[in-house]
Amino acid sequence: MASLTSAAVTIPTFTGLRAGTGAARPGASVVAAHGKAPAAAMVARASLREVGAAAAAVAASAVLAGNALAFDVLLGGSDGSLAFVPNEFSVPSGETIVFKNNAGFPHNVVFDEDEIPAGVNVGSISMPEEDLLNAPGETYQVTLKEKGTYTFYCAPHQGAGMVGKVTVN
Repeated sequence: MASLTSAAVTIPTFTGLRAGTGAARPGASVVAAHGKAPAAAMVARASLREVGAAAAAVAASAVLAGNALAFDVLLGGSDGSLAFVPNEFSVPSGETIVFKNNAGFPHNVVFDEDEIPAGVNVGSISMPEEDLLNAPGETYQVTLKEKGTYTFYCAPHQGAGMVGKVTVN
């Protein structure tokens, strides 16, 4: 069984704090715990532009983190084998599986209509058998939502044993 990996995502931080010598607003005073005003007060200042930029950066990081949750499967082994690598794995419901041309192409990804969960439309998750990925790095992706076991194959190489299985948890 393969294990799920995810890409590292850096989430920016924003404090907006700067040392200052004045009070937070005109007429206000900062008093230390012992009852006296400190020589220099810490004042929080942030322009709307800085806050907006920080919010945009956090939102972009969230989008990248969401896209990082994909499971990659190679079409054709690096050793030249006609295989899905890995050929058996598990993913959580709703995770995207990215099938990527690696070696021995052309390939495609067709789900076996007799070996998928009941109620799943095989046509909505499979490539048409006549469609092929013909170049290195070309991809096909699918998101499986129904829990259960799905068997898939490469139509041109099914007879050579290019078959795989995914369990959706």
